This record gives sequence, C-alpha cells and structure tokens, in this order.
Amino acid sequence: MKEYIKVLSLIILGLALFIPLASTFPDGLESISETLGIEVGESLWQGVMPDYSMSLIDNAYVSTFFSGVLGTLLVLVVAFIVGKALTKSSTL
Repeated sequence: MKEYIKVLSLIILGLALFIPLASTFPDGLESISETLGIEVGESLWQGVMPDYSMSLIDNAYVSTFFSGVLGTLLVLVVAFIVGKALTKSSTL
C-alpha cells in the first residue's frame, strides 16, 4: 500500500510543478478550426470539469490543480478497477 501512496504523491507533485507551464495557446485542433473559421456550436454536455476548472474555486491555478489531481485519481481508480476485473476473468 505504501507504493501507491508514493506514486500518487509523485503524480500530485508533478502536477503542482508542471501546471504553471501549461500553454495558454490553443491546441492543434482549436488552432486549425480558428484558421478555417469553423465555429464550435454549443455542446450538449459540458463535462464534470470543463476546461480543467472547477466552478466552485475562484483561483484559476488552484482550480486547475485540483481538477488535474481529481482527474488523475479518477483515471487511476478506473484503471485499477478494470485491471482487477480483467485479472479475475482471465484466471477463471
């Protein structure tokens, strides 16, 4: 169990260090759509944390940090559950 805590601590520390270095420029798809004049319509669902932010937190850095940490933890939990399910089914 201690290995999980070490790995999660390193991931959170990495997020804390690299979030300020994230680019504010649009990514490739956004850039091309802007160049071609394609407008994005209103989406049906905004997601749990749209644009890596939490509406409850006013500070942009803190909001991005917590959404990154929460997103990472959610992915790790889902991957763990799927891994356990696949391991159980393959050993039968």
